[in-house]
Amino acid sequence: MDKLRAMQTFIAIADGGSLTAAARALDSSLPAVVRTLAALEEHLRVRLINRTTRRLSLTEEGRAYLESCRHILAALDEAETALSARQSEPAGTLAITAPVLFGQLHVAPIVTGFVARYEQVKCRLMLHDRVVNLLEEGIDVGVRIGPLADSSLIAHRVGSIRRVLVASPELLAHHGVPTHPDELSSANCLRFTGLNATSWTFHEDGRAFTVPVSGKLEFNQVAPTIDACLAGLGFGVFLSYQVASHLAAGRLRLVLEAFEPPPRPVNIVYPHARLLPTRTRVFVEEAKRELKARLGGLPA
Repeated sequence: MDKLRAMQTFIAIADGGSLTAAARALDSSLPAVVRTLAALEEHLRVRLINRTTRRLSLTEEGRAYLESCRHILAALDEAETALSARQSEPAGTLAITAPVLFGQLHVAPIVTGFVARYEQVKCRLMLHDRVVNLLEEGIDVGVRIGPLADSSLIAHRVGSIRRVLVASPELLAHHGVPTHPDELSSANCLRFTGLNATSWTFHEDGRAFTVPVSGKLEFNQVAPTIDACLAGLGFGVFLSYQVASHLAAGRLRLVLEAFEPPPRPVNIVYPHARLLPTRTRVFVEEAKRELKARLGGLPA
């Protein structure tokens, strides 16, 4: 018995919902499909499908075996694709998404370099400060900051981002350097509309706690908030990449580092690993390498 062919037949029956639909999908005959299923069940010594005159239904053993078959055939397809990918040049259109500022600073240079190297590739880079559904919006690759809620995505961690509290040297000279987050409740704090606008989260002795904050300025974009922080108008909470250049130049200073929450992971994600086009596979590998190098240079 050809086990791979038998697995393909079993999957076609399960997906098609009938022996006839499986025969059409496989370009085979109905008797051949029936014989293959019977031989597979005899080989495994277990019934995979309950058959009545009106419908087919998978047994419990059939459902477990179906999942195993999908994994085995997907791994085989991926191995074959990986071999052929080495012989082909990336081509076609690649759609990528990333957070707005992170994408501008770190992803856009990678994308433009990728297009410059491969003449047959076109790229669409979409920057959004929201979680994009890759499948629904036709996106090939995404860059995500923070925990991943969608377990169906293939993810490659490339680094982490800190959530930092910063202030200008002038503000600290005037206000003084706080020694505990509780002191921020009486300070002027720069806030984001709809995102921790009334409280900020910190960690102490392994537990998280929040501090109520207020101030004269509230924004819905990060750029003007950073400008206000540089002008000494208040304390600000940002992701480390957003203020990395200002920290390096001494225009901003880190405050209350000991109370920072755990770093947020940064991942490259894509919907599945089966039969990835060469353009996607090559871009993911290059982006992984370059983002690891870029994130390794951020404030530690």
